[in-house]
Amino acid sequence: MVSGVRILVDADACPVKDEVYKVAWRRAVPVVIVANSHIRIPDHPLIAREIVSDRFDAADDWIAERADARCVVVTADILLADRCLKAGASVIAPNGKPFTHASIGSAIATRAIMADLRAGGDQIGGPPPFRKEDRSRFLSALDEALVRLARSR
Repeated sequence: MVSGVRILVDADACPVKDEVYKVAWRRAVPVVIVANSHIRIPDHPLIAREIVSDRFDAADDWIAERADARCVVVTADILLADRCLKAGASVIAPNGKPFTHASIGSAIATRAIMADLRAGGDQIGGPPPFRKEDRSRFLSALDEALVRLARSR
């Protein structure tokens, strides 16, 4: 295990929790599953659950307050990703695409444009369906992020 490295998961709608567990066990990295309701987790010393209040953004706030350069954060939430990047964390979306300082600005802008379109009554589709390729890309991205953190220590 790499000292202090951990994975924080924005878990309420995360489709890759099982993949996180597999990588964490193989790399001996602790995981905290953060949600505002009870989520089943494996009974394993590396896996912990943090249940936060149902206050708006409570899980995001909990994660952002603890994210640092020793963390990999798993989230699809663009604003949470931005907060965690600013804290020095590595951030990966469940589809395996990393959020980076170079990409987060355009992601935030696109999010704002889509929100404006929805508010104006436009019928726009949501994100594409989650695919097997996304799962595979996520496994690879998480493994790569942990290797990078291990090398930097």
